[in-house]
Amino acid sequence: MDNISQQADEIEALKSIFEDQWHFNSEAGSYCIQITRDVELWITLNPEYPSDLPPTHELLAPTLSKSQKDLVDQEFKTIFDRERGSPIIYQWIEKLKEITLETSENNYELPDQITSASFQSDEEHNVDNKHVSEVIHGPIIVDRKSTFQGHMCSIKNQKQFRQFLEYLLENKKIAQATHNIWAYRVLSDKSIIQDCDDDGETHAGGRLLHLLEILELKNVAVVVSRWYGGILLGPDRFKHINNAARQALIEGGFLPSKAK
Repeated sequence: MDNISQQADEIEALKSIFEDQWHFNSEAGSYCIQITRDVELWITLNPEYPSDLPPTHELLAPTLSKSQKDLVDQEFKTIFDRERGSPIIYQWIEKLKEITLETSENNYELPDQITSASFQSDEEHNVDNKHVSEVIHGPIIVDRKSTFQGHMCSIKNQKQFRQFLEYLLENKKIAQATHNIWAYRVLSDKSIIQDCDDDGETHAGGRLLHLLEILELKNVAVVVSRWYGGILLGPDRFKHINNAARQALIEGGFLPSKAK
């Protein structure tokens, strides 16, 4: 994948992860995220990122000491050198949070309770799920009559992923969705096994897998069901697919609920 394509996928994933915190300033031609009230990170992409050069960054942080700012620069360089050729902005943001905030626990507000789906399985849904961990269903997202919902499950291998998918498709509402897009990543013998599927929504599976990669999640599978409402959504559909997946991961405890 060329640099421009990787940049586009990374920006879309960052929008999904950080929502309104991550935004583009058209006048500066740069992206910005507020880490704390007094710390902002500005990112400017260049044609050589991520294959050869890191993105340009500017740290607006009057409350940070020079030694802290030097440490940020050093850590950013280390991350890029280590991951050269792969997206690193999410890792930069997380590293900046570690340096800026007193404890990592203060970075996020965790959800009070993990809840299940906004719709339940049919009464005849009697699949033997003894090998399937608890399945979590995220909240429903509706836009112009199209409906999106994410589902996630902890898995340890590909067999458990297949069981998870079969378990979901026993539900008539899920089976009748226009698309059931999925991605998973599992750790096996110190290596990552991963796969994805668009289910007819071109490029959606790859973008979903890219989200899991950026978040560095392992031993998890995500399925996003989309029920098409008859109105084309354009690129917005990818935003909703990623958001549906992220909400399911939050419900399942794989992601914190809100960045402060």
